[in-house]
Amino acid sequence: MQQFSNQEIAELKSRVDQIHELLASRGEESPDASVRGIDTARRDTSPNAGLLDQLSFSIQIRRIRRSHFGTAEMSGPTWDMMLDLMLAGAHGRVLSASDLATGAGVPLSSGLRMIAALERLGLLHRSIDERDRRRTIVRLTDTGTERMATYFEKIGTAWQDGQTLAA
Repeated sequence: MQQFSNQEIAELKSRVDQIHELLASRGEESPDASVRGIDTARRDTSPNAGLLDQLSFSIQIRRIRRSHFGTAEMSGPTWDMMLDLMLAGAHGRVLSASDLATGAGVPLSSGLRMIAALERLGLLHRSIDERDRRRTIVRLTDTGTERMATYFEKIGTAWQDGQTLAA
């Protein structure tokens, strides 16, 4: 049996929490035991069926993200930054580099390296804050916004497919 590191377990939990939040924001209840990959008989008899379904869907999401974004490292703090930027953009807000690093739980120096890598990929851009020239503002590019939107469309489709299979 494969052992999971604490970091992998934390990432799985974080992704499951994100799914719950996404569903809650759409006005749906938290996912039930009908996601996908577990047959009905097993779902009905296993006390851990809901957890297994959530884990299976979380792994599917990670695979979709990997295939959608290619070789780019889109996990952990880097992914958290992309999520924060997408949410901020949707609400018409801006974030600074230090906001992103703090939100991702990494030191500013590490956050700046991650931001630079995402900028090289054309997913975001940095600019100087005109009100406080000491601050660097970070925004998703049009390409970054489009890539995030199409990613979440794929996740929505996968969720709907899972719901259809379970029905």
